[in-house]
Amino acid sequence: MQLSFLRPLYQRPGPWCSVYLDASMDTEDAHAALDLRWRGLQQQLAEQGADEPTIAAIDRVVRGHDPLPGDYGIAVFGAQGRVVLSEYLAAPPRRDLAAYAPLPHVMPLLSQRGEQVAWVRVLADRTGADAMSVSAGGVPRRAHVTGRESFPLRRVKPGGWSQSRYQRAAMEAWHHNAGDVTAATVELAERVGAEVVVVAGDIRATGMIAAQMPARWQDMVVRTDAGSRAEGADQSLLDDLTVQTIADLADQRVTAALDRFGTQEDVGAGLDAVVAALQRNQVDTMLLVDDPSADGQLWIGPAATDIATDPSQLVTVAEPARVRADAALVRALVGTDAELTVLGPDEAPQLVEGVGAVLRYVDPVTPGRGGV
Repeated sequence: MQLSFLRPLYQRPGPWCSVYLDASMDTEDAHAALDLRWRGLQQQLAEQGADEPTIAAIDRVVRGHDPLPGDYGIAVFGAQGRVVLSEYLAAPPRRDLAAYAPLPHVMPLLSQRGEQVAWVRVLADRTGADAMSVSAGGVPRRAHVTGRESFPLRRVKPGGWSQSRYQRAAMEAWHHNAGDVTAATVELAERVGAEVVVVAGDIRATGMIAAQMPARWQDMVVRTDAGSRAEGADQSLLDDLTVQTIADLADQRVTAALDRFGTQEDVGAGLDAVVAALQRNQVDTMLLVDDPSADGQLWIGPAATDIATDPSQLVTVAEPARVRADAALVRALVGTDAELTVLGPDEAPQLVEGVGAVLRYVDPVTPGRGGV
């Protein structure tokens, strides 16, 4: 999981208010229930010592956000009277939560987000296509492509002296339109850094589009005849296939990270080893088992690599701060451009203390199981 979207949270000092709230609007009393839950969280923040301007800024986001249909949640992070980041959650959080601490409490957001896969989906026919893309940060984009050719688009039935000429003209028109769609698809894919491109719809159009994709994208194309651009067409099969394709890719990424970790033969296993590797800017991907009950703590200084299991290790830091371990680990990952893979409790029984790191490099002093 790329964490660059969290960078604004570490570019200004805390303390931070972190709020997770079930914002579902699926019942008649939803507004009243939301107001009641939010007032309870406001009180918790005030009791923890949060400043009134920051609580007020979060209040404006909570009460002013655009509601979504069905069940969902929101996560809001603020400091010094400003909201720095707010995110919709695809489902309500495990529980409503309000925290005031030196670092933002981002693990509930990351565990619910899971692996984010950038993707593009194109629903095509012989006249053009409807395309959408989603970046790794979850930002959607949509595009409608109308091919340059409008006639003739249908091959004539057998018979007649001009049959072959019209058939060639139709084929050329389809090919030109497919080329326009392909160009728009590549542009979208490059813009979001897509890892998969689903090409759906008319079987002949999808074949032409897939064939014209540049070589570097060929292995990322998934072609299907599911879906139709016809008005009122049922797209549920295409939606299901898209979701499954993205989920499969996310699972492959997790498996690859675990395999890479396994080849290290316990190097980078356990909290001490991961912290030591973060101090050296040595972590490529951290593996972390999702444990909402975790309450371990670490010590930090002002720099991303100022992280330790004991304050005596931070010899250059005048006043180390004691913070949540997961908050300190994520800050270090963001500051060193490392990635995170969040695992379920049963996905990685081999992880010592539920944490490990795939390393960028290994040297003779790299800590292994339990540290140096």
